[in-house]
Amino acid sequence: MKPPPISVYMITFNNARTVERALKSVGNWADEIVVVDSFSTDATPEVAGRFAGRFLQRPWPGFRDQYQFAAEQCRNDWVLFIDADEEISPGLAAELREELARNLDRPEEERVCGYACRRRTYFLGRWIRHGGWVPDHEIRLYDRRFGRWEGALHAKVEVRGRTALLRNYYYHYTYADIADQISTINRYSSTAAADMDRSGRRFSLAGPLFHPPARFLRDYILKRGFLDGLPGFIIAVNTMFHVFAKHTKLWERQRAPRPFPPDNDQPAPQHRGKNGNGRLQP
Repeated sequence: MKPPPISVYMITFNNARTVERALKSVGNWADEIVVVDSFSTDATPEVAGRFAGRFLQRPWPGFRDQYQFAAEQCRNDWVLFIDADEEISPGLAAELREELARNLDRPEEERVCGYACRRRTYFLGRWIRHGGWVPDHEIRLYDRRFGRWEGALHAKVEVRGRTALLRNYYYHYTYADIADQISTINRYSSTAAADMDRSGRRFSLAGPLFHPPARFLRDYILKRGFLDGLPGFIIAVNTMFHVFAKHTKLWERQRAPRPFPPDNDQPAPQHRGKNGNGRLQP
């Protein structure tokens, strides 16, 4: 049986480094491609416009709302979302179409409404197979009549109905380099702190004191991140820093430190003399 038509959607912002590879991986089999861009300042609109049947620009409202808006622009019920730094493997492309065809043969009460897909990440010259980035899978293909985006920074599709896990991988070409990773951590930790604050989470010293080393031990030792060599160590350390940053930024938001000291809180002058060696001393 022929599978139902599939719409692929993507959100973008300054993704010229990876977006062409991502769109080429779906361009020869997707029935529709929709791209929603947040007014990129690089070549992303030009590249995406060559592949997308629909290319829209919209101010950034947050991950959940932008993803949901993009899904709502699709004309087909079955949709697949792909980020601009990802690639659908040929094996996964074939599997998802075969599975959707089989799904039509199932009794209606047994039909799957959403499929999770496995992700494999490439960073610092190697595929990452251990640590905190593994395992990595989430709903990517779903019937949008039964699915909707929920959450904030780490928004995801929530499906009402039966779900299944596909075998093949899609690929993630994440940060360009360590500087890109640190820059992203800075942005995401600020968003995470804002989300924590809005949800009523109060700062506790236990957050920055205990959570970062616990995350490092989990990812690098228990989940064997050390088997990925130096890249595994870098990932574990930078993930630990992300945890530290979001907790301390929560403290910063809730305490609102003054940018300058009050006028009556200036440091007193230091009186200096010389010690026996002729050096200035307080």
